[in-house]
Amino acid sequence: MSVKLNIVWLRRDLRLEDNTALNMALTSELPVLPLFIFDEGITDELKADDPRITFIYNRLTAIDIELSKSGSSVRIIKGDPLGIWKKLLTEFSINTVYINKDYEPYAKERDSRVKELLEKQGIPLLALKDQVIFEEKEIMKADNSPYTVFTAYKNMWVKKYVGRPSPLIPSVYPVAEKMFKFSFPFPSLKDLGFRESGKAVRNYDLSMIGSYEKHRDIPAADMTSYLSPHLRFGTVSIRTIVKTAYETNIHFLNELIWREFFMQILNNFPNVVTENFRSKYDNIEWRNNEADFEKWCMGETGYPIVDAGMRQLNETGYMHNRVRMITAGFLCKHLLIDWRRGEAYFAEKLLDYELSSNNGNWQWAAGTGCDAAPYFRIFSPDAQEKRFDPKREYIRRWVRDLDKPSYPKPIVEHEFARKRALEVYKAGIKIKPAR
Repeated sequence: MSVKLNIVWLRRDLRLEDNTALNMALTSELPVLPLFIFDEGITDELKADDPRITFIYNRLTAIDIELSKSGSSVRIIKGDPLGIWKKLLTEFSINTVYINKDYEPYAKERDSRVKELLEKQGIPLLALKDQVIFEEKEIMKADNSPYTVFTAYKNMWVKKYVGRPSPLIPSVYPVAEKMFKFSFPFPSLKDLGFRESGKAVRNYDLSMIGSYEKHRDIPAADMTSYLSPHLRFGTVSIRTIVKTAYETNIHFLNELIWREFFMQILNNFPNVVTENFRSKYDNIEWRNNEADFEKWCMGETGYPIVDAGMRQLNETGYMHNRVRMITAGFLCKHLLIDWRRGEAYFAEKLLDYELSSNNGNWQWAAGTGCDAAPYFRIFSPDAQEKRFDPKREYIRRWVRDLDKPSYPKPIVEHEFARKRALEVYKAGIKIKPAR
């Protein structure tokens, strides 16, 4: 097509409202084509009916329906991004490509290769901040080094936000005359090689945030916002959510700041993806018993609060935040299984999986991360149950065989596991790390 246009490459920003890249593209005089690529570097590692793919597809459907009102559409392609961009260069006269930044290692490397390809053709790729309030270099210590303790980071984050609030970007959509007028065929899930999932991402609900701190640790109350998948895939603007949280409840705002804290840790210390943040834990001798790991995965440890969490995860793709901490701590300390095994399992199952938060929270639970729980803090699952689910309402919702003879006995006795973990951690710490 000879008409010159700009392309907005949608990725983790599946919305038309308050979308930085889209709004920037629409300020030019050229028509704008929205593009989404089902990146086979990611999708090939997922099942065809992965609920996250279905969620993305449904969001793209909604975007396409909205665009169709002005005679426009979103272009959807599946394949290798670099190969797709080479083909797009032959199809369109591209002036500028706009993207919202993705901060995960794979995405950064992919975007770098695409940028190099485009720039060889004289086409700029403009990468803009959209999914965070502050990027990895915007909240720094006085000596320009990154924060590794959350409280200090949070205090500086809030100070900077209050001193210079991040304004909402006014949405200039719909501006019908500025969108590229062409109706591309919208592929079916089957056309793309996918199947519809039986699991669904729930709509988020912010009505609970006024009393968030009162119910956040009670899994039976189910008083969580279900916001995290929507932040993960950008179906909602972080600026809108942070503004609401700042005006409503500082406790809920803190959770959003934790997200950015872990994102800046990942970007400033990229080795955390595969290594302990604190190298003094590198010589811990994990048991990594396969039978124990399988029982943990299936929710058959004999500890009801642990099993309830794992079964909720397996059935729905969600797990209550308090229970995530309990199940993760149990795997690392009671069973002495490497946190990387649990992190990978959560990555496969969680609808809200985000590398930085998943990694940060798992290292926190294992005691190996920045600002982590000390290794000698080993929670008793029974004590956690009595404190946070005393009537076993949450447990009975997910452990339906709790009172049946088939329900397993505890996989390991708590006091024995606690002492064993302390001994293993102490022994590992005494050995000087290789690096």
